[in-house]
Amino acid sequence: MDGFDLIIFDCDGVLVDSEIIAANVESVLLTEAGYPISVEEMNERFAGLTWQDILFQIEREASIPISASLLDKSQQILDVRLEQEVQAIPGVEYAVSRLPMKRCICSNSSSKRLDMMLGKVGLKQLFAPNIFSAKDLGPDRAKPKPDIFLHGASQMGVSPSRTVVVEDSTHGVHAARAAGMRVIGFTGGSHTYPSHADKLTDAGAETVISRMNDLPGVVAALAEWEGVL
Repeated sequence: MDGFDLIIFDCDGVLVDSEIIAANVESVLLTEAGYPISVEEMNERFAGLTWQDILFQIEREASIPISASLLDKSQQILDVRLEQEVQAIPGVEYAVSRLPMKRCICSNSSSKRLDMMLGKVGLKQLFAPNIFSAKDLGPDRAKPKPDIFLHGASQMGVSPSRTVVVEDSTHGVHAARAAGMRVIGFTGGSHTYPSHADKLTDAGAETVISRMNDLPGVVAALAEWEGVL
């Protein structure tokens, strides 16, 4: 695998099956606030965005005031649900054990939540201390901006052009591509939807997998193919 020196994993929906839990919580809160939305629509439109960015976008498009208390309420409910329910995506340990390059996590989730989720499902030791949160970079630095991916590559001492990213959201794919990295889409989380793979490809993923066990072979194949960034 001479083509890559670093592989970056998103966390939610890639390493831990948390996006479906978040979508359930957020769809209920938004519906109660006067913006009816299904879990599937939450996943299709907003997976990969921060809750704050979701609320801002809904306020702009629907012209309905969203209570600031929803920010805290969602986080409190979601933290409890995640601690009780979150599980690892099957095959992560197998895939990581067969990838020889450096690895790290770049996520929009807070460092505290990442620590809780990865610790709960037994994956923290595979990545620590190279677990990076966009929230630690300061305000307005989250995906779909490329900042967290560029930060991760810098911390790992690797050029973006020698980096491949595994992402489950179109917003994450856009961020990785904007960072000058190649991207593998992932649809193996419970939040996947019928057009998921197509949307990831349209956003810039070079290929899409639905099983983590397939990742090592796909990374090896991409390393031999000089795709156009």
